Amino acid sequence: MRFLAPVFVLWLLPSCSTMAADFNLVAREMSRMLLNGHYARLPLDDDLSKRIFNDFIGDLDPSRLYFEQADIDALEEKYATKLDDLLLSKESMEAATEIYVQYQTRVAERAAVVKGLLDDHEFSFTKDEFIERDRENAKWPADAAEAKNLWRLQLKEALLGETLRRQEIARRAKEQGKENPLKDQPLAKEKISQRYDRFFKTIEATDEEDIANYFLSAVARAHDPHSEYFSARELQQFRVNIQNRLVGIGALLRAEDDGATKIEGIVNNGPADRQGQLQLKDRVVGVDSKNDGNWVDIMFMPLDKVVEMIRGEEGVGVGLKVEPAGGAAGETRIIVIKREQVTMKDELTTAEVIEYNKGDDKMKLGVIKMPSFYFDPEDRDVRVSRDLEILMERLDKESIDGLAIDLRGNGGGSLEEVRRITGFFVGTGPVVQIKTTSGHIESLKSPFRRPLYDGPIVILTDKGSASASEILAGALQDYNRAVIVGESSTYGKGTVQQPLEIGRFMPPLANADRAGAVKLTIQKFYRVAGSSTQKMGVVPDIILPSIRDALEVGEKYSDHALAHDKIRRARDLKPYNRQNLFLSMLADKSSKRVKGSKDFSYTLDDAIRLEKRMEENKVSLNIEKRREEIAEADKRRKARNGERLKRFAELEKDDEETFKMYRLTLDDVNLEKLPEVNLENDSERHMRQAKDAVADLDDTPEWPSGIDATKREGLSVLRDLVSAVKASKLAGVLERSE
Repeated sequence: MRFLAPVFVLWLLPSCSTMAADFNLVAREMSRMLLNGHYARLPLDDDLSKRIFNDFIGDLDPSRLYFEQADIDALEEKYATKLDDLLLSKESMEAATEIYVQYQTRVAERAAVVKGLLDDHEFSFTKDEFIERDRENAKWPADAAEAKNLWRLQLKEALLGETLRRQEIARRAKEQGKENPLKDQPLAKEKISQRYDRFFKTIEATDEEDIANYFLSAVARAHDPHSEYFSARELQQFRVNIQNRLVGIGALLRAEDDGATKIEGIVNNGPADRQGQLQLKDRVVGVDSKNDGNWVDIMFMPLDKVVEMIRGEEGVGVGLKVEPAGGAAGETRIIVIKREQVTMKDELTTAEVIEYNKGDDKMKLGVIKMPSFYFDPEDRDVRVSRDLEILMERLDKESIDGLAIDLRGNGGGSLEEVRRITGFFVGTGPVVQIKTTSGHIESLKSPFRRPLYDGPIVILTDKGSASASEILAGALQDYNRAVIVGESSTYGKGTVQQPLEIGRFMPPLANADRAGAVKLTIQKFYRVAGSSTQKMGVVPDIILPSIRDALEVGEKYSDHALAHDKIRRARDLKPYNRQNLFLSMLADKSSKRVKGSKDFSYTLDDAIRLEKRMEENKVSLNIEKRREEIAEADKRRKARNGERLKRFAELEKDDEETFKMYRLTLDDVNLEKLPEVNLENDSERHMRQAKDAVADLDDTPEWPSGIDATKREGLSVLRDLVSAVKASKLAGVLERSE
């Protein structure tokens, strides 16, 4: 039930067999599973076939840069209404492969065009030409000549953007008296060539499993946005995301444009760290997966395949051929690291204690940061509810007056975990309602008689808060138990998924080693007050300005999303008295602060500007016009930075006089005195990461005390709530009323 964000963080995982399954058979069995098990019970007919076809084409060529209109017409006539039959007759991979091979053919042709243009064409940046910023709904190129001109414009924009980026970085470095971090970079044309070359080589090296992954993903997502096919590699990553642990060397990797794989991070006290030889910014160019002398050149290999070569059994070494950071050109060395269990501590739930002490306004607040609702089905001690319970026990000992729960960016996770966690704050009662495709409705209840914490609560949300996060926020809102503060709504994912390994449904003698899995939407969930979060999300009690309000972010913008609807309210719902939240007073005070906030004013200005750019949907290829845009943005940036430097310095001083912040992690709970937050050191407590010289040129002032505008306003709302509760003598267990 996890909503997966588009950002891909790479960890090194356990290995799996390299034998390929019969993907025609895999496709048939997955289609049957969707046909019989998906919540919507969509018939596998011509209409669904058209969806699958369009999604497959869209996944391959989302910006309509490779296929030509004739390709689409021919493939559409041949397959658009036939894929349903081919899936059930175990012949779909032939169609998928034919479509993909045509795509590969066009990619190879575009690669030749790119090479020719970069080698021979003189790009002029004085003409008033434009490209579309978003080509999702653009026309397909009519023929090779139109495609070539389209690519001429794409390359022109890439070169112009890279040239202007380098000029801007050089200018900022000079202004700050620093060395230009890009002084040794290859020429802009060469850099762009490397970037495209890596992509073209990735497409060229596609194997049967890659094609199956593209195609079966389209089959699954044609049913709804959260039904997904997982290849064997992706299934391993999904398990890591859920379990929050892995078997590997404890390194964070990044693909470089020139084909190598760079070490971006090393887990402190992890296998690579203890072995000691692997360093940040080292470049991996070869892998010996079993440390038996069978080296494989990984240059230009897709990142997920590099991972698959590195991963393996616990206790077994993996050989890495490395170009050392700062070493001589062509220098390599061999490093062997034994794989071990690695816990992703950066992704665990943590807390802070903020002690306010200014005049008569004295209070202590707890802040919980919950990145996901993780759990490990193989180890019941590894679960977010257990970690949160441990942290809450320490917060109770700290005698906090109020609690903020930060769910921003939390994409969800385990339904059982959110059921337990909701009970921490409401005690006994329904948490969420589940509806099956048959219409049966079940109310899932908290397993706890009494809440662990009965004081004031504020929950911070944004459009990245999805699924389980929406269950928690929605339940506490329906119980009148918490004040929700954040962006205009949460993501709007109101469906429940179940991952099923397809191999378990295949015939007994079939090779199912790399069949993968399907994450199947099997239910919809509803708030205890009866409304689905589907598409609508959870609307906060106090809405704060956000740049993402100008973007199409959320379930309602996703293709094939299920509808929003309502059911009856849970029969045994007994909410708290809504008056105990003082919402009118809190909203009025917050509104005055937001209206007087420079930071939220900047956000509103940026949102208006972004919305206008998206409506125009074009990017100028005239260098002088682009320089004017950059100069305007730079003027605005410098004015804001100047204002913020002065204001932030005053705010930082006021923070020092007003409060102290203490860190609370699972490693800190038994300390006699909690350590004060150290922004510089705490950021790399679990993993040290490579410094980015370009990022260091960003002179935007850091948020005072590390507290951004949204979190600061959320804490102000919580302080207002605590003060109101104290004034009304409602600090104990709040009364419930129907």
